[in-house]
Amino acid sequence: MNDQTTPQGPDLRKGVKLSELADGKLLGHVGEEEVLLVRGESRIFAVGAHCTHYHGPLADGLVVGDSIRCPWHHACFDLKSGEATRAPAFSPIDCWSVETQGDTVFVRDKKAVPSRKATRPVSAPDRIVIVGGGAASFAAAEMLRREQFAGEIVMLSQEASTPVDRPNLSKDYLAGSAPEDWMPLRPDEFYKDTGIDLRLETEVGAIETDRREVILKDGEAVPYDRLLLATGAEPQRLPIPGANLPHVHTLRTLADSRAIIASAQGARRALVIGASFIGLEAAAALRAREIEVHVVAPEKIPMERVLGPEMGQFIRNLHEEHGVIFHLGDGIAAIDAGGAVLKSGEELEADLVVVGIGVKPRLDLAERAGLKLDRGVAVDRYLETSAPGIYAAGDIARWPDSHSGEAIRVEHWVVAERQGQTAARNMLGAKEAFDAVPFFWSQHYDVPVNYVGHAERWDEIVVHGDIAAKDCLLHYRLKGRVLAVASIFRDLDSLTAALAMEREKAPV
Repeated sequence: MNDQTTPQGPDLRKGVKLSELADGKLLGHVGEEEVLLVRGESRIFAVGAHCTHYHGPLADGLVVGDSIRCPWHHACFDLKSGEATRAPAFSPIDCWSVETQGDTVFVRDKKAVPSRKATRPVSAPDRIVIVGGGAASFAAAEMLRREQFAGEIVMLSQEASTPVDRPNLSKDYLAGSAPEDWMPLRPDEFYKDTGIDLRLETEVGAIETDRREVILKDGEAVPYDRLLLATGAEPQRLPIPGANLPHVHTLRTLADSRAIIASAQGARRALVIGASFIGLEAAAALRAREIEVHVVAPEKIPMERVLGPEMGQFIRNLHEEHGVIFHLGDGIAAIDAGGAVLKSGEELEADLVVVGIGVKPRLDLAERAGLKLDRGVAVDRYLETSAPGIYAAGDIARWPDSHSGEAIRVEHWVVAERQGQTAARNMLGAKEAFDAVPFFWSQHYDVPVNYVGHAERWDEIVVHGDIAAKDCLLHYRLKGRVLAVASIFRDLDSLTAALAMEREKAPV
């Protein structure tokens, strides 16, 4: 998403010595375009130097076989074709021809994007229906077309807008540093051009599994051969007086973020209820707008349950350095037009309130359809539910995780996208197990926190580096086994940790 800068490094058309690739990567340029020379497993490649997700520097990434992984948000690209093989990137990187003469490597012309051949399995469906308009839904629809599925795709979304980059709603977009045209995952014409029937503001009332039909609230029956449920989650609401006042907001959709931005115009003091990732990212964004921010939450240390006490305390200190005022170990008793009354009796003035106390998966539709539930929609390793032909992905799906050895449900953006991609291929008959290592990132001012793996509990946190110095890697261990790794400015270590988890399955 950053602007292009002046190309760095040598002119690769003039050639570079093989010895300059001693570290496996060399950043150079072809004309005005930055190009990365990469020593892969099979040969040397020349590819675009930046990730197509947020323009992350692939020169700082990790080469695995004939692929390269972005250091920022762990997107992955095939070095042979440039294809984005793992979300959160969807667009390919450019590729150039490479020629080796003796001990010198030359980069030649840019290659055309290779076209895929349609490989329609005998059992491929004629129509696939996707319920949902978020990360998993978009990723599934996009992958179906990328896999040359020529049948009908119907996306039924409750949202008012096309699928957007939801993580940015509480980060740069809310802070005012990202324009709105960054937000759509694809422009509106993408859906028309690819033949995806995207129906916005459409509510589904029921699923008739026997007849293989989705029944809309208006009574229309939409038949399906395969169905993907990706209904996502909805914000938890406060059951207190004043929770529905106009200046009280939750943050989940583009409309929610727009409403908060509108309320922030002229606001002097904001109250954020909840010290979750969403709550604290919203707090940082509102501080960027020079609004006084107070955070109220019941825990003693923010995000201690996910990140542990030391990292949680660091995040609190970071926000306090930027002027955020915490009221921890407390809650909200009531909200009125001028502020809120805390359970402790303290009164806080506020002309803007953001509630970030977590989300709950939307399971009503799956429950009414008779699908097996287990604190989410239970799916097998192929993301298929208890009803044949119906798959689930994203915030609602609880799957058997090969890394922790447990069935887990994860409310993370990248996980949802990767599940959507796997579900798409499986709906076409691939029988591909979903075994991606969970990943998420959180941004607080200029400090990113990356997290790979999944640790609902641990008996030890091993800290490498210095948390206060913003240079650290934390291992969350249970009985000596690393279940998750959190990091700050240790991007390559984070990628390496994810790779190690991929290669080490949970003991049976």
